Amino acid sequence: MKKNLLTALLPVCLLLMVCSGCLKDDCTRTYKLYYPVYKSLTDVRKNMKSGPAQSLHQTGRLYLFGKYIFLNEPDKGIHVIDNSNPSIPKNISFITIPGNAELAVRGNYLYADSYSDLAVFDISNPVNINAKNFISNVFPERNRFYYGNSSNPDSVKVVVDYIEKDTMVSCETMNYRQTSCVTCSASSGGVFYLSNSSIPSTQAGIGGSMARFTILDNYLYTVSSSDLYSFNLSDGMAPQQSAKTNLGNWNIETIYPFKDKLFIGSTNGMFIFGVTDPAHPAQLAQFSHVRSCDPVIADGNYAYVTLRSGTTCQGYSNQMDILSIANLSSPSLVKTYPMTNPHGLSKDGNTLFICDGKDGLKVFDATDVYSVKLVKQLSGMEAIDVIAANNTVMVIAADGLYQYDYADTSNIKLLSKISFGK
Repeated sequence: MKKNLLTALLPVCLLLMVCSGCLKDDCTRTYKLYYPVYKSLTDVRKNMKSGPAQSLHQTGRLYLFGKYIFLNEPDKGIHVIDNSNPSIPKNISFITIPGNAELAVRGNYLYADSYSDLAVFDISNPVNINAKNFISNVFPERNRFYYGNSSNPDSVKVVVDYIEKDTMVSCETMNYRQTSCVTCSASSGGVFYLSNSSIPSTQAGIGGSMARFTILDNYLYTVSSSDLYSFNLSDGMAPQQSAKTNLGNWNIETIYPFKDKLFIGSTNGMFIFGVTDPAHPAQLAQFSHVRSCDPVIADGNYAYVTLRSGTTCQGYSNQMDILSIANLSSPSLVKTYPMTNPHGLSKDGNTLFICDGKDGLKVFDATDVYSVKLVKQLSGMEAIDVIAANNTVMVIAADGLYQYDYADTSNIKLLSKISFGK
């Protein structure tokens, strides 16, 4: 019996020995390696200007200024849309801005982040927009390429592309601590992912409720996850940072201006800041709520806050809270209304618009805050942010930019849609 077993196993053992020897001598594998392509920050900045219109591909920040819509394409730049006729919006140009997420407009200047830099663009001709100034590394939490004392844009190197190459690598190299060759090349390469008009001279535009940039009078205010930044715009082309205020909170999300106040939303509450001294905003009040994502808008007497779950905010609430701000030092909850998954919101007079995720855009009569009534629900889209002005409501959804006429809220009409490409 033993003899038969050994006889059966002998061929297997010999095969393993042969294969082991082969692997030891010859084992190689082919991997795709991605080698970074660098340009100086100076050269990258030279390309930050408008070019031909491009298709929209991804949801970003929405901003309305006069007859123009500025729509951010995350990390890539900003689409400029002539909205003279909301029924036939025209995509007229695209501003290339690597690392862009936020924007705001005042007069002839557009202010946008490019990773940790603040870029200033002249938009007096919306089809020929050029960068006029860069304030380097003013948003350090988004730094990707400044190191040590390296602040000269001629010497700062930025990854702008990758070259793909098939490379033969020995198994011994690959098996060393199970290290990925793609990761090796990325680490050793220091990879950072990049992925004539009638404009009033000092007028600011309107941002959505999910914005992190806003303009109030002569100041640009921006928020990071923990700080409030103030920039003096007296010289529109050369913003001067006047203050950086730590908010004592690591979960700041949005900023919204109303009269001489700034309403700041965070994952666990709402802050109200006064700008009696616009260079140095001062906290007036804070209202805490359960942990949840938190866009906020306000009118003369009330603040409207949407809370939603299913995000990095880690909350479980889906609702709209209405807060009384009659006593600014002590906001109080008036009433809570259940929602499905609310995102951005906007208000025009007594008409309140809420983007309720996959439930679409909901339109409410908010004449009585104790009895807010749903008057219309526009389904068939996943609504994210909204701006309502002059009887036209603009909605950013997962599949495009929608515009509706709401002159008659009982008969809201679709005016146009610009679909996102694939």
